[in-house]
Amino acid sequence: MCPLNRPRPARVPLRWKIAALAASTACLVAAAVGVLVHVWTAQDIRSRAEARALNGLYSAMDAYRRTGALTDGAELDPAELPAALRHPADGDRHPAYDGHVDGNVGPSVWAAQRTGGPDSRVLAVRVNMSTELHNLRRLDAVMAVASLVALAAATPLAVYGAGLLGRRLRRVSETAGRISAGDLDARTGPAKGRDEVADIAATVDLMADSLSRRLRAERQFTADVAHELRTPVGGLLAAADLLPPGETEDLLRARVRDLRGLVEDLLEISRLDAGAEQPVRAHVPLDAVVSEAVARTGLDTEVTAADAQRAETAQTVETDPRRLERIVSNLVINAHRHGHTPVQVTVEGRTVVVRDHGPGFPPDLLRGGPRRFHTGATERGSGHGLGLTIALGQARLLGAELRLDNAPGGGAVATLRLPD
Repeated sequence: MCPLNRPRPARVPLRWKIAALAASTACLVAAAVGVLVHVWTAQDIRSRAEARALNGLYSAMDAYRRTGALTDGAELDPAELPAALRHPADGDRHPAYDGHVDGNVGPSVWAAQRTGGPDSRVLAVRVNMSTELHNLRRLDAVMAVASLVALAAATPLAVYGAGLLGRRLRRVSETAGRISAGDLDARTGPAKGRDEVADIAATVDLMADSLSRRLRAERQFTADVAHELRTPVGGLLAAADLLPPGETEDLLRARVRDLRGLVEDLLEISRLDAGAEQPVRAHVPLDAVVSEAVARTGLDTEVTAADAQRAETAQTVETDPRRLERIVSNLVINAHRHGHTPVQVTVEGRTVVVRDHGPGFPPDLLRGGPRRFHTGATERGSGHGLGLTIALGQARLLGAELRLDNAPGGGAVATLRLPD
């Protein structure tokens, strides 16, 4: 039995998420390192250029004051001198950055100082940084290529590592799914290493052990109670036969029969839970088995077989006819008990559909499946809630799928699909 279909968002594998996170982190680290190296190198280049310019100005000023001649690279009141150095306020050396590019002369650092004396002029020295900045651009390119190479090498490693983690988590998820589906013997197995995934796997195994013990104890209790009640219920039924005919005898006999039916249902459920039941398969005509099962209920039910008029195409299935009858009769009885007439049974291919025109299955039953001794809603009538549980257990035993839904126009719909 499956719950109502709901659209599920597309699943992105965990390993791709981890790989994308690793790649993004590597890109951010590479970008941050590249920016820091670029800024630090650019500042170092400028600082060194300023130092060279100031040292060159010191030597040029000393030579000019002693000999009156200009050394190589020194100029008096050059036209390209930045405005901040054209009129120094004192006789000290002052540096300034000039980002102007002129031909082969790129960004430069100037150092200027007044010569002093009556014909005071400004002596300046210029240091071209074109070579250093070209080397900086080459360094940026090398770092970008190195980052791309490192990223190309790191991404497959991240995908591989994330794949290992994803497989471990998927194994834990599959085990949890098998446990939720009723396989109480499913375990994740011994964990390799000690980490968070191993802790999750160990917790799932402990949960499965605890759940298995509790369910086995409940099943054993149900089986024991049913077996213990079987004898006194049989005695009550025999005693009811000794009562004189009358209304009291009929009422008592009906109640004892209901009690015996409940005990038999509990015994059947306990055998299904214990795995003690085995189907006896045979090739049978599906529409004939379904019609016989509906007729045995004695309830007014409309049966429609799509292939009934064509014997040569009538569907023959390999199944256990007794268990198939049990499933169909339980579904029909449940439809009459909790729904409204008309109750319709349709056989088409390997599918049997039972529909009533009542309020439909309650939402909690569609979400979690039938529960024992729970009828879902008061408006669906009375009952001990074992009919659908037995039908679901017998369907699983036959390898069939039993799906419970509500029809768009109202009413409950039970669809039994037999395996090929």
